[in-house]
Amino acid sequence: MEYLERRVAMVNDRLEDVTDAIEPAELSAEVEHVALAGGKRVRPTVTLLACEAAGGDAEAAVDFAVGVELVHNASLVVDDIIDRSEVRRGTPSAWAEYGHGPALIASDGLLGEAFGLFSTDERAMQVVSEAMVELGEGEATELVDEVDSEAAYMQLARRKTGALFRAAAELGAIAAGADGFTVESFGEYAERVGVAFQIRDDVLDATADGSDLGKPTGQDEEMDRPSLLQVTDLTPEEADDRARTEVDEALAALETAGVGESDARDYLRDLAEFVVVRER
Repeated sequence: MEYLERRVAMVNDRLEDVTDAIEPAELSAEVEHVALAGGKRVRPTVTLLACEAAGGDAEAAVDFAVGVELVHNASLVVDDIIDRSEVRRGTPSAWAEYGHGPALIASDGLLGEAFGLFSTDERAMQVVSEAMVELGEGEATELVDEVDSEAAYMQLARRKTGALFRAAAELGAIAAGADGFTVESFGEYAERVGVAFQIRDDVLDATADGSDLGKPTGQDEEMDRPSLLQVTDLTPEEADDRARTEVDEALAALETAGVGESDARDYLRDLAEFVVVRER
């Protein structure tokens, strides 16, 4: 685990530098409240691992990794407002702590800092912009309640969660100077891991204890929000099977990436496996 801990530490150190430099101090504090409150750092870790697996140095991808985490956190701020969720990662959500206006400004601040980090590379900007479009379409689809089948749910999951996972991996491969085919292969791997991650999230929301998750459970049902369990007759075990299928496809995509064996590639495999058994 020391291997992964070092990479997470790289992200956290750079994240602290970026957020600390934000002005005015009030905005810096609000952004830090969101970005430094913890979290699994799965997406930035994928960025660093993809970079290394593609033959690059993790240092070259740190800014992209931090940018992905900032985008993710910006989306969580909005999610918590929509869901009226007062807790995130065991602490008050941004709107609960500061109010709706400051929370939305913090979300904008997170996005601004993120795109500042991506602006050094045209391909990175394109990848993230496309992911943001997909994310927005997913959020809009969820709000208008058009998800009423497993197929519609899977499309939503690919937009709302898979797209940013895809961007995270593609950014890592781009930082390594990988060719288009390799970038695409890493992207497919990560998108499918992201979908599996979302399905497992749905299962945990329905079955886990809120104190274990660090956020309220039962939100999907309470908010009438589409989850795989809400829009189908699947049991939690059957939903986990769907996640397993996505992980198997993700691992197959990783095999086609055309990169050699490495610790980073092994950890990407382990991450995919972990997604379907995680408890928080």
